[in-house]
Amino acid sequence: MANKISSAHPPALPMLFLTEMWERFSYYGMRALLVLYLVNSLHYARQDALKLYAIYTSLVYLTPIIGGYLADRYLGTRKAILIGGITMALGHFAMASPALLHLALGLLIIGNGFFKPNIGSLLGTLYEPNDPRRDSGFIIFYIGVNLGAFLSPLVAGTLGEKVGWDYGFASAGVGMCLGLAQFIYGQHKLGTAGLLNGQHKLERKDWLHIIGISFAMIPLVYIILHGYGALQPAWGNLNWMIQSLLVILAFISLWFTGRKHHTQKLDRNEWRRIIYIMIMGLFVIFFWMGFEQGGGTMNLFADQRTDRMLLGWEIPASYFQAINPLTIILLGPLFAMLWRKVDQSRFCLASSVKMGLGMLLLGLGFAVLAIADKKTGMVGPQWLMIVYVLHTLGELCLSPIGLAMVTNISPARVGALMLGLWYLSNAFANYLAGMLESYLKNSGLPIYWFLVASSIGAGLLLITISPLLNNLLSRKLRKQY
Repeated sequence: MANKISSAHPPALPMLFLTEMWERFSYYGMRALLVLYLVNSLHYARQDALKLYAIYTSLVYLTPIIGGYLADRYLGTRKAILIGGITMALGHFAMASPALLHLALGLLIIGNGFFKPNIGSLLGTLYEPNDPRRDSGFIIFYIGVNLGAFLSPLVAGTLGEKVGWDYGFASAGVGMCLGLAQFIYGQHKLGTAGLLNGQHKLERKDWLHIIGISFAMIPLVYIILHGYGALQPAWGNLNWMIQSLLVILAFISLWFTGRKHHTQKLDRNEWRRIIYIMIMGLFVIFFWMGFEQGGGTMNLFADQRTDRMLLGWEIPASYFQAINPLTIILLGPLFAMLWRKVDQSRFCLASSVKMGLGMLLLGLGFAVLAIADKKTGMVGPQWLMIVYVLHTLGELCLSPIGLAMVTNISPARVGALMLGLWYLSNAFANYLAGMLESYLKNSGLPIYWFLVASSIGAGLLLITISPLLNNLLSRKLRKQY
């Protein structure tokens, strides 16, 4: 498979595919277990477990703005990826001890901030701006993401639920180490991609920086936790998400005003492209707010409302989260071919239309789940299976398309930062995903019917205004997006 990919795509794609596969193995292994671990082992109340899940998953997508900023300005994407991988490995191993829960989550949040925006940005630099292989390349990369996501509930989920929670979390740490080893071994395939100007390879001092910065994250997490506790009296009237956003906006301001960065200002067309990305990001919030129920309320639905007995053996609840990545592995190549043929035909669809279709499919999935939720007692596993498949079809219409769009139309000198800003949408969405049940509790509105309306409504609106959005792009980019 690697040789076939290499003949049609950059030689580094198989290496990045495997690196991301193992990193996602670690992340989704953690995601599959976190809420179940909090409720069933640490005896958190349902609302408290979902709140911690909301804070963790939203910060995971908020910190890439800082990681993108540091990579663009100081580190280069390659060093940032290595720092992120080491820091996340430390966090996964720390999760094996309940006493280190907050340290572990802090390390995972910071490490992901370094890793996530920069591996996507690095892949984007391997393609020319108008390369027709870009969308299919990102979908191939996305299959790597989901191969890791498929394996992790089966391995980490089995170990965590059937053997011991510490074994499940430790297996996620092993996966991250394998991803790091793959990335280090394949450095030669990248050439000078991901290095700062003038560099030809990572020098000895760079490796010292990588190791030093990674382990410095341990005391930094403790300082942040202590500092946040000290600030609470002054910040108490502000929503937690607003507090975090203020910090992120301060970093964005630093980037744009920094004296050591590029002195050339962004021109009008570049600003229009940035505005286009930000508007698309607002719509994406509605998709991920629903989709991320998979690790929260849908995970608890599998645990508490689904009949999981098979031939006398109870299927771990975390196994249902393997349906999504398995569907992507099976259908991802077909979607890659489909979008490539559609984009080269007279029936070419704008990226915004593709993403709108993804939101409609998400809403259909929640309609199925809302019907299942109304039933009394336990329900059959087929209900969740149908929901996950519909959500996955929606994801294939939205996620890789959006990622390819951002890396292609972002101004080159703010590429990693723009990818970080794109993930800001995921941060808001993940926070809302975890808090939504609590927000709707007093309204009497069922969460899944609310998500039917929000997903389908946002999708229809995005498809309707697609021609207006495309006017923000140059004529050349308009033909592509």
